[in-house]
Amino acid sequence: MGFAVVSGGGSGIGRAIAGELAVAGHRVAVLGRRVEALERVREEIEAEVPGARVDPVPVDLTDPEQVGAAAELMAPQGPVDILVNNAGAVITPPSDGSLAALAESWRRDVDTNLLSAVLLTTALSGRLRRPGGRLVVISSAAAQRGGAGSHSAGSYAAAKAGLHGWAFGLARQLGPAGITVNIVAPGYVADTEIFGEGWSEEFHAEKIADTLVGRAGTPDDVAAMVGFLASPRSGYLTGQVIGLNGGAVLGR
Repeated sequence: MGFAVVSGGGSGIGRAIAGELAVAGHRVAVLGRRVEALERVREEIEAEVPGARVDPVPVDLTDPEQVGAAAELMAPQGPVDILVNNAGAVITPPSDGSLAALAESWRRDVDTNLLSAVLLTTALSGRLRRPGGRLVVISSAAAQRGGAGSHSAGSYAAAKAGLHGWAFGLARQLGPAGITVNIVAPGYVADTEIFGEGWSEEFHAEKIADTLVGRAGTPDDVAAMVGFLASPRSGYLTGQVIGLNGGAVLGR
């Protein structure tokens, strides 16, 4: 069908999104820093989905030169039908309590969770299909209700919230060209690196208790929503934040 680009495609939500788009018939480029993880995703999806084509593209999305080179590498694929900005991470907070360490932690969080999306989208913006292109930004419920418990949680929430204002501007800019821009803000999603090792059973139980449906989200839940937003059926939906959180954050 078309060509899709998924950043942060080496694990968790990004891997699930890549699989969803491959099932829909798209050729998928998965971007990330870890070559081994990207190759594993390629092998898994191509084994699971008959006829699937997955292209691993190793890149540090916070590095402008690497992002530009990755865009050039993907240029032979032609127009980008779907761009999913999923790359992100929670940065470990500073340990010494100094302002310098705090500033560095915040810069890394903003680079990883906000600037990476800005750089990749800018590098590919001229190649988004017109009309019919789909741009999806993966944010977080933290952007809607704030972080808690550490400086890092605050910087992560702030960086993710920054995605919203940026994406709203993109929706206005790209809408006349027939390109939609939407945000998915997941809540607690199990089986991801953010909510992986290092968290107590009590923490996981509290997160589930926050929901109205009594369960954690899954990467496939997010992928299904992205699959819809990336499809022709979503052509009248743009500039919106889709809260995918089991009711932990009520609509606003």
